Amino acid sequence: MLDANMKKQLEGYLQNLKTPVELLAYLGEDDKSRELATLMDELAALSPLVSVAEGEDDSARRPSMGVRSSAKGTELRFAGIPLGHEFTSLVLALLHSGGHPIKLDEDVIQQVAALEGDFHFETFISLSCQNCPDVVQALNMMAAINPNIHHEMVDGALFQDDVDARNVMAVPSVFLNGESFSQGRISLTDILKKVDTNAEARSLKALEEKPVFDVLVVGGGPAGAASAIYAARKGISTGVLAERFGGQLMDTVGIENFISVKETEGPKLAANLEAHVQDYDVDVMSGFRASELKTLEDGSIEVSVEGGASVRSRSVILATGARWREMNVPGEQEYRGKGVAYCPHCDGPLFKGKSVAVIGGGNSGIEAAIDLAGITQHVTVLEFDSQLRADEVLQRKARSMGNIDIITDAQTTEVNGDGQRVSGLTYTDRNSGESKSIAVAGIFVQIGLVPNTEFLKGGEVALSPRGEIEIDARGETSLPGVFAAGDVTTVPYNQIVIAMGSGATASLSAFDYLIRQSVEEDQSQAA
Repeated sequence: MLDANMKKQLEGYLQNLKTPVELLAYLGEDDKSRELATLMDELAALSPLVSVAEGEDDSARRPSMGVRSSAKGTELRFAGIPLGHEFTSLVLALLHSGGHPIKLDEDVIQQVAALEGDFHFETFISLSCQNCPDVVQALNMMAAINPNIHHEMVDGALFQDDVDARNVMAVPSVFLNGESFSQGRISLTDILKKVDTNAEARSLKALEEKPVFDVLVVGGGPAGAASAIYAARKGISTGVLAERFGGQLMDTVGIENFISVKETEGPKLAANLEAHVQDYDVDVMSGFRASELKTLEDGSIEVSVEGGASVRSRSVILATGARWREMNVPGEQEYRGKGVAYCPHCDGPLFKGKSVAVIGGGNSGIEAAIDLAGITQHVTVLEFDSQLRADEVLQRKARSMGNIDIITDAQTTEVNGDGQRVSGLTYTDRNSGESKSIAVAGIFVQIGLVPNTEFLKGGEVALSPRGEIEIDARGETSLPGVFAAGDVTTVPYNQIVIAMGSGATASLSAFDYLIRQSVEEDQSQAA
């Protein structure tokens, strides 16, 4: 299953093992079980510290593989074959189970180790989901640290009966002790906030105790990362306040237009950005969502977060990015994650052999339709305009596929369902005014982006009619000392390379602002 180059790389990684690791086989008589058995044998052949044994859990999903630490007795489990995006999760599980240090802050490791009670996590994933590995790896690390924590990755495409029984309509979907725990990407920090009742209070208290920064970057996407790096290189105290590091990159699969990098994936680029930021003296504060920004009497700027804590800084760079635009029709929120989805790469495999709809006829919508057509039985594209807005090459590809229908002049008016999952949608023919319905199991919304500026509305920072932060060529906003960059602003194009450039511009402008403020303060004191 593994090619020679991959085996050579793995052999090098596995030299970091310090204690024995057992691969426990829970197999059946099917082809997938035989594939998994081959993978396990190939892994065991790469290190004398890795062995294969028969699993003794009769209730285990089959095929699945346990990764057991002989030293700690912990076991991580993969139900399915952890290739694709999850192969990294498997490699890390081997290393962490074999005594290789886990790259977490020591206080986080201690917090996980101190958790009491039994925690049985299951994460339903698809191998094409780029967000799923982050969740799988976070829970695997917790399980490798604390024997009371158990985690199993479940490939939803392979265990369709479990998907139906649990009503899983989006990935990653996490269950704790049989009950729904979370849906979508969730960080280790946020997991701890949910299972450790005192975690959030401690993190908010720690935030309140932060010193006043010279530059505070709000947002951890490409614009925020570039801002932080440029600020830190100037030798000034820099903080990054972000709900999650990576921003929209974490929801982006293929990237082929990032100059000098011919091809990469969003999560990989996000990890590289975070590593680059951490090379500098930057205080990264993850897991916080900004709720308010205001200036104080002493001239500093205060950014509050949900939960009540706040951080102060002499200057602020807003780089909160954007998110998928919603349809805002009845049923959308009720069936979000129950058939209404926004990431075709992540959730598409859950609709194998079913009919789905894509809302939006731009590049993202038609690309989604083409991808889904290779998985699902049928795809219907609904476009509000009288014509598609996607590039002609994409339109030709979509029209050439036998299982894609395109409906223009279609205004989606309602998501229909049975209370548990989507069963269809209703739309209005804008030419005739007639209301029509189609039966679908999934609805993929691809209608653009909306800026993350809710916390600024009604405040001191001027916003455009579309809710974007208004900036000039230097990244300055209407509020002195506050700058902005990236997709959250009025820049005309939303591209990674443009966001990074605007982040650098905003950071250099903030540094210039601080220098001038210092000169003015010195002159005032001298007078």
